[in-house]
Amino acid sequence: MKTRPILLTLALCFVAALAFANPNMGTWKLNEAKSKLGPGAPKNTTVVYEAAGDSVKVTIDGTDNDGKPTHNEWTGRYDGKESDARSLKKIDDRTLGFNVKKGGKVTTSGRIVVSADGKSRTVTTSGTDATGKKFSSTSVYDKQ
Repeated sequence: MKTRPILLTLALCFVAALAFANPNMGTWKLNEAKSKLGPGAPKNTTVVYEAAGDSVKVTIDGTDNDGKPTHNEWTGRYDGKESDARSLKKIDDRTLGFNVKKGGKVTTSGRIVVSADGKSRTVTTSGTDATGKKFSSTSVYDKQ
């Protein structure tokens, strides 16, 4: 009789534990004043990390290097294996490394570091755009 409420409570505790165990979880807004966006670098204005079973779903909204709106969603794990030509690797409790591949070649790579207080994160990115131009950027996000 009390099995359902107990199972529901356990499931909610598990999801909450995942959220607290991963400081990237939540909604992040770009702080342009603190960021150094290089020419040709895309601008991700909002990034959302949410649990999706034993994976993480990432939703990114922003603009491309021509100022056109972009929307991107993908789901993957912190195992360094490619997912939709992307890979995430947990380096430590607050740091992730990532690569984006196109045609089997790494086009973008970087690191995501969440501050010790969990209120901001810094994403350093470097890569090559579709025209072969190199770019780099440092984007600072505030947790919402």
